[in-house]
Parts: sequence; structure tokens; C-alpha cells
Amino acid sequence: MIELENVAYSYGGGELLSDLSIKLAPGSFHFLTGPSGAGKSTFLKLCYAALMPTAGQVRLFGADARAMDRDAIALVRRRVGVVHQDCQFLDHLPLIENVALPLTVSGKDVAREETNLKDLLHWVGLTNRASALPPELSGGERQRAALARAVIMAPDVVLADEPTGNIDWEMSQRLLQLLIELNRMGKTIMVATHDLALIRAAKAQVQARVLRISNRRLQLAGADL
Repeated sequence: MIELENVAYSYGGGELLSDLSIKLAPGSFHFLTGPSGAGKSTFLKLCYAALMPTAGQVRLFGADARAMDRDAIALVRRRVGVVHQDCQFLDHLPLIENVALPLTVSGKDVAREETNLKDLLHWVGLTNRASALPPELSGGERQRAALARAVIMAPDVVLADEPTGNIDWEMSQRLLQLLIELNRMGKTIMVATHDLALIRAAKAQVQARVLRISNRRLQLAGADL
């Protein structure tokens, strides 16, 4: 699905990531750890062609990312849902319209997707907040809304960048359960996080591979997690 082969990425004249190789198989669950500034967010951006490697090859669903034009990249991104660390919403639109934005951008008839949209809000526990504006939402509600928006296009892969960084433990657990449910539906999941307690909680429920970025390289984390 997503494959990086000997990938490097340089930023500001220095190499941030070096010689990364990994395959994200269908239905797999990965955690990505590493200190702040190690390049976790950059790694995720390479995985959905928001950035291009300065060396090596990124293949997305069998296609070389470098060979894709803008339209091809746009089509690929419909298959990859991204939950950003600092989720951005349009503050003048109610939550349900913010969640539906990917449908609007892709030219789909939002009215025909109304049932699916309501089901999705119910799944993330936000049915009663559908008409709320983003500034009225709590941190946990914003993160669940961000997850709903990330999966509205039924992607094959979900990439989450520190999705629990600004919410309490109870809400972190709720978000983790949603990600585990997606994985059990066959979705490939990768979560970048520094929260080792979250990783331990997940590993008790799902077979998860833990990767660590250290000294610019990708390593398989040990059993100490």
C-alpha cells in the first residue's frame, strides 16, 4: 500500500531522515515514536506525498510518488485519511459541514451522503454536536471530529499525527478505541505519538508494530514498550 525504500529527506541544509525503508501492509497497525523534532510529522507527510523525498523512492498503492501529477496525487490522497496534530476547521461552518468538506472538495453530492455522514458522527459520539461551531468544541470533540473528517472518504489508510497530544487520558482512550475499530475493519493505521502508555494500552488489544525514529533512521522498538 505505502512503501518507502531507502528514503531520505533534507530540510534547511541538513538531513532530517536517512535511509528509511518500510512497507505498510494492508490491515496493519503501526505506532511511530521518537523525540520531538525527530521527524515523525515529516515521515507521515512522505507517506501521503505532501513532501517528496530528497533521495530514495516512495510508492503509494504501487505508483512512484515522483511520477505522479497533481491529479494523481489528489486521487491517492482520497485513499489516505490524515488526522493532523493541530486540526484546522472553518470556524464559520457547523461541525457536520466541516466533517463533510472532503466530500464537497471531491465533487460528491453531500445530500446523498447525509445518512453516512450522520452515521459517522454517531460513531465518533458527536451526533448532538453536529450544529456546533468549531470554537465551541472541546479538545476531545475536535480530535474526534478530525478523525471523522479523515475517514469520510472511506480511505484504506489512516495516518494520525499525535492525535491525543492535547486531550486527557479518558478521551485518549476513546480515540484509541475508534482507531482500533477502524483497524478491525481492515484499515491500515499509523499513529505518531510520544505517549508510551497509549501504545501499551493498544498493544493489549491489537497486534501493533512499534517503530522509532532515532538518529535520522527508522528502528523497530524493543519489547520495553
